[in-house]
Amino acid sequence: MLADERIDTLAKRQAAETALPTKGRSLWLDAGRRFMRNRAAMVSLIMLLGVVLFTIIGPFLARWSIEKIDWPVVGSVLAKGYPSFETGHYFGTDEVGRDLYSRTIQGTQISLLVGIIGSGVAMIVGTMYGAVAGYFGGHIDSLMMRFVDIIYSIPYMFILILLLIVFGRSFVMLFVGIGLISWLGMARVVRGQTLTLKNREFVEAAIATGAKPHVLIFRHIMPNLLGIVAVYATLLIPEMILLESFISFLGLGVQEPNTSLGTLISEGAQTMQYGTIWQLVFPLAFFITILFTFFFVGDGLRDALDPKDR
Repeated sequence: MLADERIDTLAKRQAAETALPTKGRSLWLDAGRRFMRNRAAMVSLIMLLGVVLFTIIGPFLARWSIEKIDWPVVGSVLAKGYPSFETGHYFGTDEVGRDLYSRTIQGTQISLLVGIIGSGVAMIVGTMYGAVAGYFGGHIDSLMMRFVDIIYSIPYMFILILLLIVFGRSFVMLFVGIGLISWLGMARVVRGQTLTLKNREFVEAAIATGAKPHVLIFRHIMPNLLGIVAVYATLLIPEMILLESFISFLGLGVQEPNTSLGTLISEGAQTMQYGTIWQLVFPLAFFITILFTFFFVGDGLRDALDPKDR
């Protein structure tokens, strides 16, 4: 009898455990775990956060402003503005005696700002444009994508340089010029994904319930594009930084007294012949660190959100 009662009790317990609903795993939680297992991506993320933290805390440690000139360094032949903690020039000075530490911080801030704003414009405009084109399809899709092809056929560097020359070199025009060309690739990617998503069961179910097109696009299709949009935006930031740096290297970007990493690298390359290599080393080190960390973080996100790995 006791054995039968134990068997009945065990059977009831197993039945109760079986009846409990199985807790599903979150897609984003699984992606986060895969991302954390990627050592290169995690190290790059930590380094990137360190650079961002440096741009926030660094100005409070600076003893010289970006515009102030150290006249003894300029007037002395022997003193070339070497890096020194005694004088407060932690990264040395440039050829006119301005503190390179403060200017590197500002250059890093501006380069990061350009990359983030350009990527943000691409995410907003490109995602909406591509989702609308992909969902409606037909003549609307053809017309919208032919417009993208026409803009793509014009060299974007020519457009940006022309805008800066005609309307003047300023932060606003630089952001506008980069924003005008940054969303084209995003629109193509989103449009291709939307063509696949609009035939899925959950979209057809929403259509059967009478959902309007704008509701389908913004509430059903676009949320399912967040993964690929986030990955593409992360990989787009280095491209925006490279573009701004190239423009500044040509002398058409950020103007004095402000600076960017591209401007600092250009100035450092011109002064290498005088033995002042630190003017190139410090800005170039931050530039390379930012680019590589964003690339590795983007690759980590791509691997973490890859449907084949789920």
